[in-house]
Amino acid sequence: MTLQQLKYVIEVANRGSMNEAAKRLFISQPSLSNAIKDLEEEIHITIFERTNKGIILSKEGVEFLGYARQVVEQAELLEGRYLNAKPSPQHFAVSAQHYAFAVNAFVKLVRDHGQDEYELALRETKTHEIIQDVKELRSEIGILYLNEFNEKVISRLLKDANLMFNSLFTARPHIFISARNPLAKQSRVTIEQLQDYPYLSFEQGEYNSFHFSEEILSTLSHKKSIKVNDRATLFNLLIGLNGYTISTGVLSADLNGHDIIPVPLECDESINVGWICHKNMPLSKLASAYVEALQEAIAE
Repeated sequence: MTLQQLKYVIEVANRGSMNEAAKRLFISQPSLSNAIKDLEEEIHITIFERTNKGIILSKEGVEFLGYARQVVEQAELLEGRYLNAKPSPQHFAVSAQHYAFAVNAFVKLVRDHGQDEYELALRETKTHEIIQDVKELRSEIGILYLNEFNEKVISRLLKDANLMFNSLFTARPHIFISARNPLAKQSRVTIEQLQDYPYLSFEQGEYNSFHFSEEILSTLSHKKSIKVNDRATLFNLLIGLNGYTISTGVLSADLNGHDIIPVPLECDESINVGWICHKNMPLSKLASAYVEALQEAIAE
């Protein structure tokens, strides 16, 4: 086993493709495949599996990648200290439901830890895709919520994918509305008071089950309902149509200004927001820093 082979494994995992990794590494695709195959034979595990959707890490490969990243990071620290070597570009990705605090934490991560070169990704996406992204290591961390309604279904998916849920905070439900909405002056609102306002929610694609909804109380019917794919569109519709959505109440004035406000929703539900990761894979340096940034963003 060589340091170069470990770097090959990391690059293939980052790209999800032998061909793309080979281009980045400036070697031929057969040479890369043979190097990975030799490593797999030496350590007696299959690191990568080939599927119709491309190449993915096996269960053993996920665990191996965690250790490989640590070894390569430590080697680069030694090279940087004693050989003045240039560090490799940093890689990190997170997949999340549409939370402003997740963006705030990402901004802090880049400001505090971004080097001259980095390849980072923040994917605001659908609930099922968050789980798949982390399972297949397209993202190292995912951010989503659990509550009494969806917990059994989501927890089963996480268990099957060998993922774990780490709670960040528990919140009472709020609605997000325009500061000019007639309900904005109230200290709290009821479901009945919302009947005549457009209800906005995030599209979940082919996995459009109530259990994957990004909004709680997803089984309620609405006279007026609009589905969107991104947060900017949803916020524009909150203002333009006096619509509302249901969320945690955690909102960033730095990112979203003061045109949209949270108002407590009168109900007995609670929302447990947290981050998911692989059980058997230690977090990378950037992933650990991002978790710290999440906790700071929430505290603020």
